Amino acid sequence: MTPPATPAAPVPRSPEASPGLPQPRGPLSERVLRVLAGRGTRLPEPGEVRGADPYGDDLQLLLYVLYELHYRGFAGVDERLEWDPALLGVRAAAEDVFLDALRRDSGPGGADVPAAIEPLLLEPVADDGRGVSHHLQRAGKLWQLREYAALRSLYHLKEADPHLWVVPRLRGRAKAAMVAVEFDEFGAGRAEDVHARLFAGLLTDLGLDARYGRYLDAAPAQALATVNMMSLFGLHRRLRGALVGHFAAVEITSSPGSRRLAAALRRAGAGPDAQRFYDEHVEADAVHEQVVRHEVIAGLLADEPGLAADVVLGIEATGHLEGLLGDHLLAAWRDGRSALRTPLTS
Repeated sequence: MTPPATPAAPVPRSPEASPGLPQPRGPLSERVLRVLAGRGTRLPEPGEVRGADPYGDDLQLLLYVLYELHYRGFAGVDERLEWDPALLGVRAAAEDVFLDALRRDSGPGGADVPAAIEPLLLEPVADDGRGVSHHLQRAGKLWQLREYAALRSLYHLKEADPHLWVVPRLRGRAKAAMVAVEFDEFGAGRAEDVHARLFAGLLTDLGLDARYGRYLDAAPAQALATVNMMSLFGLHRRLRGALVGHFAAVEITSSPGSRRLAAALRRAGAGPDAQRFYDEHVEADAVHEQVVRHEVIAGLLADEPGLAADVVLGIEATGHLEGLLGDHLLAAWRDGRSALRTPLTS
């Protein structure tokens, strides 16, 4: 594969603005990280990428790192590499592997959006054994809540950012409603109420490091996949329906899940800043759910009915990846061991 253009010396940036590059997790991510660090020129070939485990650490880290170039980037990495054709080629090959797996594994598919949404509206009478928030509310230990917060920080410290990419791809009712929900996510014009900032307060209250990207090396592949899915759907116009479906799944399930997590934090003795993040989501997301269902989805499908199957994909893929993450977390915690790749020290 053609190597990326030789970058000029990177423009100095504040060390707080961007995290350092993570440690590699296999030959594919190692080669990409070496290129980004300016210590190599050989990128993975498409055939090598196509043979990777779609849910494995190596491919998921590769995707996460290349997507992160579109967010805050990495300290010491030239910002022009965000659009380097060779790196984009590697990313495209990895995206094909990941998206093919999501289409194959996530659910029955189809184009019946109400049928895909209906199970999300029903709060289960009893925990089915895969519910992380149920476990944390009922029996979670403080160390488990800290691990959960650390791995969720990969998304919540940039909460709602991946969803903004869909806004230029919508119109009419869907666009207006999506912007209304996003306005709340970004604090309704108040910097102190931006949800990413509220989550930083949660981390600090739990004695964790609130720096952006701090726990990337500790997060398992299952956690990376949930964030990579958002970036994949958000960055591709052709997947706008899937992004809307994903967003609907998150908003519909957020309010009851947040209520359980807020209760878990209170039971564990967490402070007010930790509780505030989930308390805020209990109320806000109950409203957002209605707006997303009746305005964003309905508006999108009124304009583009052919996107119904993609909306279903977004809903089912979200459930699939959250299920994989839940299985991983609960299996580790029930054995009394850390679910992170490296246990927390801070």
